[in-house]
Amino acid sequence: MAGRAVVVGAGIAGLSCAVRLRERGWSVRVLSDVAVHGSTSHLAAAVWFPTRSGPRNKVLDWGGRTFGTLAAQARAGVPGVVMRESLTLYRHEPGPQWWAAAVGPVRPARPDELPPGYRHGLRFAVPLVEMPVYLPWLAGEARRRGVVLERRRVTSLAEAGADADLVVHCSGLGARSLAGDTSVTPVRGQIVRVVNPGLALSVRDEAHPSGRAYVHPREHDCILGGTLDEGVWDTTPDPAVGAAIVERCHDIVPALRGAPVIEHVAGLRPARPEVRLEAEPATAERPRVIHDYGHGGSGITLSWGCADDVAALAGPGDRG
Repeated sequence: MAGRAVVVGAGIAGLSCAVRLRERGWSVRVLSDVAVHGSTSHLAAAVWFPTRSGPRNKVLDWGGRTFGTLAAQARAGVPGVVMRESLTLYRHEPGPQWWAAAVGPVRPARPDELPPGYRHGLRFAVPLVEMPVYLPWLAGEARRRGVVLERRRVTSLAEAGADADLVVHCSGLGARSLAGDTSVTPVRGQIVRVVNPGLALSVRDEAHPSGRAYVHPREHDCILGGTLDEGVWDTTPDPAVGAAIVERCHDIVPALRGAPVIEHVAGLRPARPEVRLEAEPATAERPRVIHDYGHGGSGITLSWGCADDVAALAGPGDRG
């Protein structure tokens, strides 16, 4: 008989955990008060790159395994996943990058590959995930494997686990109420979507004098970002902030000038001093709980590696 697992949250963390639990033989239900397209994950720019998450050694491990999974999905033609050539820009010569051990070859950019005003850059390839395409595919893949996705507001982990042997908690900012974890805070991110004028290279400058700047080309649009607004709950896009994002993205990719703006979007990343991935034993009120939340701006980057560890903590679902 299969053990019964309930996953709270239908973003990338919850869905990847659901798939991994099914692979271990668990019967799985996913509970979420929003549809997949309403999740924070759906808004993500979703290029592999560790951002606002820790601890570094675990992020490198989770990120490396996620890189491998997404790269394999890109090779297999999974909808919305491609390997994207990337350029990270620096105003001073960069030393060794701690995240480089998780990716393939990293080389210095040639002078002809750099925009005006830059003397240094690194070139490498990483997975890019077009979330409006990939998340529905992943939800469909979970259903195909027998996972039940249910729209339902969860008020406590005890309620979620009332008829279960295991609760996997992936609620992001919801952990403030569901787990009483006030160390989880929003990091607001504003982005701008523009028409893709034919770009294929992902470019970023994490230390641009006017704020973070990144340009991630997708099939029909480009995601321009962005902000890391600590502790801000408001998701109303600020037109002035959007205009500033566009301007600094023109600095790093001059070919974007004149690209029509499609929309301005803001979302809330669920950040924590460190990702919480750990198990808690059963109590009189609820079954065993495995927490997986607090990924900050690295939800996609850490998703499958964290899901691997959740499944390992859960153990085999077949109870004989």
